[in-house]
Amino acid sequence: MSSAWILRKPSIRYLILFSQKLSGCDVDDYTVSEEIMKVKISSFCHISQAKFLLLGFIIFFLTFHIPKLESVEFRVLGPERPVTATVGKETVLLCHLSPMVSAQNMEVRWFRSEFSNYVHLYRAGQDQYWKQMPEYQERTELLKDGLPGGNVALRILNVTLSDKGQYHRFLQNGSFYEEAILELKVTVSGSNPLISVEDYQDGGIRVVCQSAGWYPKPEVLWRDFRGQHFPLLTETYSQNKNGLFQVETSIIIQQNIKQNLSCCIKNTLLHQEKESIIRISDSFFPKISPETLALIGVLMVCLVFLIGFTVFILRENGKHAKELGKYDAVTRERDAEIKMQAAELRWRRFAVPIEEG
Repeated sequence: MSSAWILRKPSIRYLILFSQKLSGCDVDDYTVSEEIMKVKISSFCHISQAKFLLLGFIIFFLTFHIPKLESVEFRVLGPERPVTATVGKETVLLCHLSPMVSAQNMEVRWFRSEFSNYVHLYRAGQDQYWKQMPEYQERTELLKDGLPGGNVALRILNVTLSDKGQYHRFLQNGSFYEEAILELKVTVSGSNPLISVEDYQDGGIRVVCQSAGWYPKPEVLWRDFRGQHFPLLTETYSQNKNGLFQVETSIIIQQNIKQNLSCCIKNTLLHQEKESIIRISDSFFPKISPETLALIGVLMVCLVFLIGFTVFILRENGKHAKELGKYDAVTRERDAEIKMQAAELRWRRFAVPIEEG
């Protein structure tokens, strides 16, 4: 609605008559038409009378033509970028009015997706809790010290992972209302990295780094003392029932790398890092190369197999020789018996004469 002054024909007539009485001036003529209203005053009065006329105009406009005040219009402003909060700590969601007007007598409503189920509601100068979302009960506070200056910031205590997302800021003053949206991102940094040496692989040793309790999914970097990155062999992520991430990565370290090695896990929202360092020395590597150890192992297996085969052959030969010995003894006994029988026959032939018929 325009706030320009609106003049009506009866008002002009009344003003002229009122001014005439105050100033004592005689008005010769005045005309009023539908499109153009003209006032002609043919005679001029004394300067003091003109002052009374001016005073009459001022009193008239102050009395009849000041427009009625309506609800103050404003804009709801706040951070253009998402607000980042840490799990377990408190955060303040900023919001202010432009122009700077008092919000003490306004309705201030913070809600998520449903207007009726609110995060926090301030109305009629008091906090209203009867339809507050259960997960925010006893965790929200409207900072009332800033209300006279148009600041309607909301404090959230003991931030949880489920608090992340969009928040609507709704303010109403009389028939005028305005709304804006703010995004909250929630993060948490997990445990310090745990580095362990697992086994030998691909001509080197496999080193593993583990950490848990991160949100959102962290970034893992392996670096040497010069800050150069190592390529990852494996990288796996998993989430527990609370939605927090656990990460495990591994790399292969060759024997020519003999210095400090660090595993760094980075929170991508807070740009904070947690780092652990391990010293790689000759003691981690065998004196003989893994290829040589493998060859020696193969030769040992072959040698054991050869010894076992030789023992088996010798055992079998012993059994065969024993059987042959038994056969030779039997043969010798038979030969001796045959010789004895032959000798006996010869003796009988010479001892007993043969009679002729």
